[in-house]
Amino acid sequence: MSFRLQPSPVSRPNRCQLFGPGSRVALFEKMASSAADVMNLDLEDSVAPSDKDTARENVIQATHDVDWGTKTLSVRINGLDTPYWYRDVVDLLERASNRLDQIMIPKVSCAADVYAVDALVTAIETAKGRTKPINFEVIIESAAGITHVEEIAASSPRLVAMSLGAADFAASMGMQTTGIGGTQDNYYMLQGETKHWSDPWHWAQATIVAACRTHGVLPVDGPFGDFSDDAGFRAQARRSAILGMVGKWAIHPKQIALSNEVFTPSKAAFAEASEILEAMKLAKANGEGATVYKGRLVDIASIKQAEVIVRQFEMINDT
Repeated sequence: MSFRLQPSPVSRPNRCQLFGPGSRVALFEKMASSAADVMNLDLEDSVAPSDKDTARENVIQATHDVDWGTKTLSVRINGLDTPYWYRDVVDLLERASNRLDQIMIPKVSCAADVYAVDALVTAIETAKGRTKPINFEVIIESAAGITHVEEIAASSPRLVAMSLGAADFAASMGMQTTGIGGTQDNYYMLQGETKHWSDPWHWAQATIVAACRTHGVLPVDGPFGDFSDDAGFRAQARRSAILGMVGKWAIHPKQIALSNEVFTPSKAAFAEASEILEAMKLAKANGEGATVYKGRLVDIASIKQAEVIVRQFEMINDT
């Protein structure tokens, strides 16, 4: 074990992040009453340039008027390559209620992008006497972002989560696809006459997870574009969960239940993890560093794996 311990990420349910355009006020109450853990009110891609100012006003008002319960309330601002982002930050920090938890920064390419937003947020918080610090989530959506992912993960103490934005990422990488996440028909290996499809997003997800876990940030999978394909969404989410991601975006309400299903440990998984911890507790009392559980070896590393499942199950069921 390194002398520098791996920090723990913020403890919060993050199984599903539901997105809604800031220009569609009628959706806000429905979002607040949904089963998603994180609400992402969007000022970026889902809002037309002509509606940016109105959407910003809508979102600010929603922080005052809508009962968001215990959900994490996040707003995705516009990218730093646009003329809109600074006004998003200034107006949100000066006029939104203290119910606002988080700002999502899109298309982050380097640590300096996060620093720029952090400097502005910190100045406004100080000037306005805001007592609740705003957290950040960033989206990795470019070749530059994935190249600098570790420095981004370490860029600010405000940073609590990081997502993969598959569509813009694919465009930046020059990938020959118009699909958002999921299996790509032409990404396969051929063995004789049999095709074996693999996951083109795997390496980027694993890279993000490693950077996030190194620096105590929650890794989150992004959107799955075909909301008519429940099986495809579930398969993508399961792969993400196995890799260590804690949740996934929902761009349609029907994806909320699917995401919650995958990223909530089952009662059976919780029971088995608890039994492993008990077995290792007994082994430790007997002066043993390992034991056998259901015909397989479990040791100290097994404790760490089991504790992840137990903590996640207890956190979700306490909310």
